[in-house]
Amino acid sequence: MGAWPGPWPDDPRLDPDLLRDGDRRNVVDGYRYWSVDAIVADLDTRRHGFHVAIENFGHDFNIGSVVRTANAFQAAAVHIVGRKRWNRRGAMVTDRYLHVHHHEDPASLAAWCEQQDLRLVGIDNVPGATAIETASIPERCVMLFGQEGDGLSAEAQHHCREVWSISQFGSTRSINAGAAAAIAMHAWVRRHVFDQVPDRVIR
Repeated sequence: MGAWPGPWPDDPRLDPDLLRDGDRRNVVDGYRYWSVDAIVADLDTRRHGFHVAIENFGHDFNIGSVVRTANAFQAAAVHIVGRKRWNRRGAMVTDRYLHVHHHEDPASLAAWCEQQDLRLVGIDNVPGATAIETASIPERCVMLFGQEGDGLSAEAQHHCREVWSISQFGSTRSINAGAAAAIAMHAWVRRHVFDQVPDRVIR
């Protein structure tokens, strides 16, 4: 979108620089020209009940993709477990519109979940895991994903209340961590958004 045509609107949510220079951000049309703070404040009024967490012990490049998807599905927050620094390139600045928290290890995340009355659920194709397609998905939960390749650490699995797997039918043991996160978040949305209020999608 180019510069605002005509007289500037009298709306405190709008950013004067964006009105003057144009808004080329990847945001839905309803947020055009809004400041980042105004967008975050509006999103905070209707965030969903699930959080997303991902282990970060090897600077996984998939973390950015997970963050971007968490933004698209309106996650309550994203939690980075392990190393505080992560590659933000894949997030494409969507982390600005999310609340991103850091936890030193899975035990710290589990303790935080306990304080917030959130069920910590791991997502990995490990023996004994429940298929996400048949799982009872709670409205308030934290979905924890492991590193690409290694999956959830043994410590993370220990602290999870349960672990869900994503059914696969080919020769590969696992799918990309970013893709797995998207599938799991969409499963939550189907259960708690479309099954309840089908017209809540934001355009």
